Amino acid sequence: MMKRIESHEFKLIGEWNLVEGKVIGNYVCERIMQLTDNYLQKLATDSSGWDVLFKDPNDGRYWELIYPQSYMHGGGPPTLECIPEYVAFQKYYYNKQ
Repeated sequence: MMKRIESHEFKLIGEWNLVEGKVIGNYVCERIMQLTDNYLQKLATDSSGWDVLFKDPNDGRYWELIYPQSYMHGGGPPTLECIPEYVAFQKYYYNKQ
């Protein structure tokens, strides 16, 4: 069963672990994938194609999926962070040329 985002949560940071010679995403990576694939509403992708804006249908909060460790393969593990509405609109809508 997927755990939805709780009202006290504002940032989910995934981690990669080396297990028997393989890089494996932790529980948070799996949870982020479940949330973005099955629960959150995808609204927009930024101009780079890497950052994605979502909205929580339950409470209306905006969430941004980013890969902050860009020096790693595939951008590294994902981070899902709650962002203010004005930041979401500025980055994903107002700055589009």
